[in-house]
Amino acid sequence: MKKKENSNRTRIVGLRFTPEEYAKIEKKWKASTCHKLSDYIRRHLFEKSINTIYRNQSLDDMIHEMILLFKQLNGIGNNFNQAVKKLHTLNQIPEFKVWILSAELDKKILFDKIDEIKNYIQKISERWLRS
Repeated sequence: MKKKENSNRTRIVGLRFTPEEYAKIEKKWKASTCHKLSDYIRRHLFEKSINTIYRNQSLDDMIHEMILLFKQLNGIGNNFNQAVKKLHTLNQIPEFKVWILSAELDKKILFDKIDEIKNYIQKISERWLRS
């Protein structure tokens, strides 16, 4: 049925908008579930229902902050890992052996926390993207 409906569309209407008008239409279109602007305009003109997408801005902001935190934690973990690897090259000095063992324990705690935060961020992202 949809193919037949589209094949009957042989008339073209050209409209001109000011940049402000177009921005307003585009904003409403992007907030809808319509994939094409022409579909959105057609639905609006013929007073058909238009489904809109509601996004919780505060949750979007939190997700953005969590992504930044995620990236920062990865960077901290990478830097820490590189420092410990460098210290392993100095293990012939007795004082460093104690520090290296302590750093390894701290590294494990840090990486466990980073993994915990990553998993939490992933769960929140998946839950939010589904809605």
